[in-house]
Amino acid sequence: MRAIVVVDRNWGIGKKNDLLFSLPADMKHFRETTQGKTVVMGSNTLKSFPGGKPLKNRVNIVLWPDGADRDDCTVVHSLQELFSEVKKYPAEDVFVVGGAMLYKTLLPYCEEVIVTKVDADGGAEVYFENLDKLKNWSCISIGEPIDTNGYTIRFTVYRNSEVLPY
Repeated sequence: MRAIVVVDRNWGIGKKNDLLFSLPADMKHFRETTQGKTVVMGSNTLKSFPGGKPLKNRVNIVLWPDGADRDDCTVVHSLQELFSEVKKYPAEDVFVVGGAMLYKTLLPYCEEVIVTKVDADGGAEVYFENLDKLKNWSCISIGEPIDTNGYTIRFTVYRNSEVLPY
Protein backbone atom coordinates (compact mmCIF):
# COMPACT_ATOMS: atom_id res chain seq x y z
CA MET A 1 0.00 0.00 0.00
CA ARG A 2 1.13 3.52 -0.75
CA ALA A 3 -0.16 7.00 0.05
CA ILE A 4 -0.28 10.08 -2.13
CA VAL A 5 -0.51 13.56 -0.65
CA VAL A 6 0.14 17.27 -1.24
CA VAL A 7 1.82 19.12 1.63
CA ASP A 8 2.79 22.73 2.19
CA ARG A 9 6.19 23.66 3.65
CA ASN A 10 4.83 22.85 7.16
CA TRP A 11 3.41 19.45 6.10
CA GLY A 12 -0.09 20.99 6.13
CA ILE A 13 -2.64 19.20 3.96
CA GLY A 14 -5.99 20.92 4.32
CA LYS A 15 -8.44 23.31 5.87
CA LYS A 16 -12.24 23.32 6.01
CA ASN A 17 -12.29 19.83 4.43
CA ASP A 18 -10.64 21.17 1.28
CA LEU A 19 -7.23 21.29 -0.39
CA LEU A 20 -4.88 24.15 0.42
CA PHE A 21 -3.99 24.96 -3.19
CA SER A 22 -5.29 24.60 -6.74
CA LEU A 23 -2.40 22.87 -8.54
CA PRO A 24 -3.18 21.74 -12.11
CA ALA A 25 0.21 19.97 -12.49
CA ASP A 26 -0.40 18.02 -9.29
CA MET A 27 -3.97 17.11 -10.28
CA LYS A 28 -2.61 15.69 -13.54
CA HIS A 29 0.09 13.77 -11.60
CA PHE A 30 -2.53 12.42 -9.17
CA ARG A 31 -4.82 11.34 -12.01
CA GLU A 32 -2.00 9.63 -13.93
CA THR A 33 -0.68 7.90 -10.80
CA THR A 34 -4.02 6.58 -9.50
CA GLN A 35 -5.99 5.95 -12.73
CA GLY A 36 -7.02 2.30 -12.96
CA LYS A 37 -5.84 1.69 -9.39
CA THR A 38 -7.49 1.43 -5.96
CA VAL A 39 -7.94 4.52 -3.80
CA VAL A 40 -8.66 4.36 -0.07
CA MET A 41 -10.22 7.29 1.75
CA GLY A 42 -12.26 8.38 4.73
CA SER A 43 -15.85 9.54 4.42
CA ASN A 44 -14.99 13.26 4.66
CA THR A 45 -12.63 12.93 1.71
CA LEU A 46 -15.38 11.33 -0.35
CA LYS A 47 -17.80 14.08 0.70
CA SER A 48 -15.26 16.73 -0.40
CA PHE A 49 -15.30 15.46 -4.02
CA PRO A 50 -17.66 17.14 -6.51
CA GLY A 51 -21.17 15.90 -5.72
CA GLY A 52 -19.74 13.56 -3.06
CA LYS A 53 -19.08 11.11 -5.89
CA PRO A 54 -16.12 8.69 -5.98
CA LEU A 55 -13.17 9.15 -8.33
CA LYS A 56 -13.76 7.86 -11.86
CA ASN A 57 -11.78 4.97 -13.35
CA ARG A 58 -10.60 3.73 -9.96
CA VAL A 59 -11.79 1.27 -7.34
CA ASN A 60 -12.89 3.51 -4.43
CA ILE A 61 -12.78 2.05 -0.90
CA VAL A 62 -14.23 4.32 1.79
CA LEU A 63 -13.76 3.78 5.53
CA TRP A 64 -17.08 5.00 6.89
CA PRO A 65 -17.98 3.38 10.23
CA ASP A 66 -21.64 4.41 10.16
CA GLY A 67 -22.03 4.86 6.40
CA ALA A 68 -24.57 2.99 4.30
CA ASP A 69 -23.49 0.73 1.45
CA ARG A 70 -23.38 2.42 -1.95
CA ASP A 71 -23.41 1.19 -5.54
CA ASP A 72 -20.66 3.57 -6.71
CA CYS A 73 -17.94 2.61 -4.19
CA THR A 74 -17.05 0.03 -1.55
CA VAL A 75 -17.92 1.20 1.95
CA VAL A 76 -16.12 -0.55 4.81
CA HIS A 77 -17.00 0.01 8.45
CA SER A 78 -13.83 -0.93 10.33
CA LEU A 79 -10.08 -1.08 9.90
CA GLN A 80 -10.25 -4.89 9.81
CA GLU A 81 -12.82 -4.76 7.01
CA LEU A 82 -10.65 -2.20 5.20
CA PHE A 83 -7.59 -4.47 5.37
CA SER A 84 -9.63 -7.47 4.13
CA GLU A 85 -10.85 -5.43 1.16
CA VAL A 86 -7.43 -3.94 0.34
CA LYS A 87 -5.83 -7.43 0.28
CA LYS A 88 -7.89 -8.19 -2.86
CA TYR A 89 -5.66 -5.81 -4.88
CA PRO A 90 -1.91 -5.65 -5.61
CA ALA A 91 -0.28 -3.64 -2.78
CA GLU A 92 1.52 -1.33 -5.23
CA ASP A 93 -1.85 -0.41 -6.81
CA VAL A 94 -3.50 0.73 -3.56
CA PHE A 95 -3.25 4.44 -2.69
CA VAL A 96 -4.40 6.12 0.52
CA VAL A 97 -5.73 9.53 -0.58
CA GLY A 98 -6.94 11.08 2.70
CA GLY A 99 -8.03 12.53 4.95
CA ALA A 100 -5.70 13.36 7.81
CA MET A 101 -6.98 10.71 10.23
CA LEU A 102 -6.81 7.92 7.64
CA TYR A 103 -3.32 8.97 6.59
CA LYS A 104 -2.21 8.87 10.24
CA THR A 105 -3.84 5.48 10.83
CA LEU A 106 -2.54 3.80 7.66
CA LEU A 107 0.92 5.39 7.38
CA PRO A 108 2.67 2.55 9.27
CA TYR A 109 1.21 0.06 6.72
CA CYS A 110 2.40 2.07 3.68
CA GLU A 111 5.64 1.13 1.98
CA GLU A 112 5.85 4.44 0.13
CA VAL A 113 4.35 7.90 0.15
CA ILE A 114 4.31 10.06 -2.96
CA VAL A 115 4.51 13.60 -1.60
CA THR A 116 3.94 16.72 -3.68
CA LYS A 117 5.73 19.46 -1.77
CA VAL A 118 4.46 23.02 -2.27
CA ASP A 119 6.92 25.80 -1.48
CA ALA A 120 4.30 27.89 0.34
CA ASP A 121 2.39 28.09 3.61
CA GLY A 122 -1.24 27.17 2.99
CA GLY A 123 -2.54 28.11 6.46
CA ALA A 124 -3.48 24.50 7.16
CA GLU A 125 -5.74 23.20 9.91
CA VAL A 126 -4.74 19.56 9.42
CA TYR A 127 -1.30 18.10 8.88
CA PHE A 128 0.49 15.05 7.51
CA GLU A 129 3.27 13.44 9.54
CA ASN A 130 6.60 15.14 8.83
CA LEU A 131 8.33 12.16 7.21
CA ASP A 132 11.70 13.91 7.45
CA LYS A 133 11.47 13.51 11.24
CA LEU A 134 10.40 9.85 11.37
CA LYS A 135 13.32 7.41 11.76
CA ASN A 136 11.91 4.68 9.53
CA TRP A 137 11.10 7.00 6.60
CA SER A 138 13.62 8.26 4.05
CA CYS A 139 13.29 10.42 0.97
CA ILE A 140 14.39 8.34 -2.04
CA SER A 141 13.46 10.70 -4.88
CA ILE A 142 13.15 14.47 -5.35
CA GLY A 143 11.87 15.80 -8.66
CA GLU A 144 12.78 19.03 -10.38
CA PRO A 145 10.81 22.15 -9.38
CA ILE A 146 7.65 22.73 -11.42
CA ASP A 147 5.69 26.00 -11.55
CA THR A 148 1.92 25.56 -11.50
CA ASN A 149 -0.75 28.19 -10.89
CA GLY A 150 1.75 30.54 -9.19
CA TYR A 151 3.28 27.88 -6.89
CA THR A 152 6.50 25.90 -7.08
CA ILE A 153 6.06 22.18 -6.43
CA ARG A 154 8.30 19.10 -6.36
CA PHE A 155 7.23 15.48 -6.61
CA THR A 156 9.06 13.42 -3.98
CA VAL A 157 8.92 9.79 -2.86
CA TYR A 158 9.50 8.54 0.69
CA ARG A 159 10.06 4.89 1.64
CA ASN A 160 9.20 3.16 4.91
CA SER A 161 11.86 0.74 6.19
CA GLU A 162 9.51 -0.77 8.81
CA VAL A 163 6.22 -1.51 7.04
CA LEU A 164 3.62 -3.16 9.27
CA PRO A 165 1.73 -6.14 7.78
CA TYR A 166 -2.03 -5.87 7.45
